[in-house]
Amino acid sequence: MLATLIPLFDDKMSVCAYSVFARKDNHFLNPEMEGGARYDGAGTVHELEVVSSMGMSMLSGGKEVFVPVNQFSVFAEISLQCTVPANKVVLLMDNSITPEPHYVKRVKELKMQGYKLAIRKLPISGFEPYKEILNQCDYILLNHAKIDIEKAKIYFGKVYPKIKLCAVNVDTQEQYDMLISHGGYDLYEGGFFRMPVRESETEVNPLKVNYIELLNVVNAPDFDLTDAADVIGKDPALTISLLEIVNRMALNSEITSIRHATAMLGQKELKRWINTAVTKELCADRPTEITRLVMIRAKFAENLAESFELALMGQELFIMGLFSAIDIMLGKTMKEALDMVLVPKDVKLALLDNEGDFAPVLNFIRRYEDADWTEISRLMVLGNMDMTKVYDAYLSALRWYRDLFPVRQ
Repeated sequence: MLATLIPLFDDKMSVCAYSVFARKDNHFLNPEMEGGARYDGAGTVHELEVVSSMGMSMLSGGKEVFVPVNQFSVFAEISLQCTVPANKVVLLMDNSITPEPHYVKRVKELKMQGYKLAIRKLPISGFEPYKEILNQCDYILLNHAKIDIEKAKIYFGKVYPKIKLCAVNVDTQEQYDMLISHGGYDLYEGGFFRMPVRESETEVNPLKVNYIELLNVVNAPDFDLTDAADVIGKDPALTISLLEIVNRMALNSEITSIRHATAMLGQKELKRWINTAVTKELCADRPTEITRLVMIRAKFAENLAESFELALMGQELFIMGLFSAIDIMLGKTMKEALDMVLVPKDVKLALLDNEGDFAPVLNFIRRYEDADWTEISRLMVLGNMDMTKVYDAYLSALRWYRDLFPVRQ
């Protein structure tokens, strides 16, 4: 199994839901899957396996999840495969589900069972023929480049006023800003939120400069715990967080000194904690999805170390994932950002030049985030990687992130 989450944003850059995309088989190891055999087992919604095994809180922080269904799986016993509340699941249909009576009847049944419904890949010419299905839908996903949103607002406002419009393939921040200014869409999906910074913004916030100083202290070879403690002491939030962590570790006495706390944690764990905590703070004025993105990338990269025959480099791969969006965090180009932050040579090569031993790991993760299963399958074959280990590495990263940032009910 392979699975990934793709966020859907509102016009405030807050994530409202996630789409879950999964693949059960490696088509490169099983070429027959590209033929008619690809429909074997199509009555199973593999994404629901992921949702049910992880749970809503762990998987999406309690937000709705969009789960794709096709012309076969729409007839599956979905209620038996799904162990989470139906009203949190959005069944994402495509144009393989046609407006024929048996499909219309099934869509109405699923709606009655409490599932929300969405449809994608529907051309403008299909709006009228799909009227009975659209009347049951809560969302429609539209390619913004092929839609006149002004006309779409009028049409859907009159004919399907309850449907929320979602713009897909929003690839740049400029596109997102333009779509918001025009109005009409309720949700936005695409890679716009993580696009590299091409032109630097104003000077880096002084508070962030302090965080960068701390990063540089702990990422230096054989860094001094006292130096790290002195820099931590400049930030009340980091100080409180550190003392809370270490006091949970101290069984017989309370730790009140920052220097004592850093000594208790030790170099390795202090370095990991600081890199994680500081990355969170550097993302504080950015969309929250950036924090989630880099944290999961970091842990996923570390978990993939063995699969890429880099088992001894897990800590460096973790840092690579954390800093993979350092340009967005600092509002600087990647080159300028990496000039400010001390990172291992292989990390810098991968992030700046897409070269070196770590670059394949970063490229793999980015493809995985996009649910590019064809390329991921090819890379796993070339690298003799086990699909189950890759899947477990990703789920482990999701669990680690949710443990780090538990959802407040």
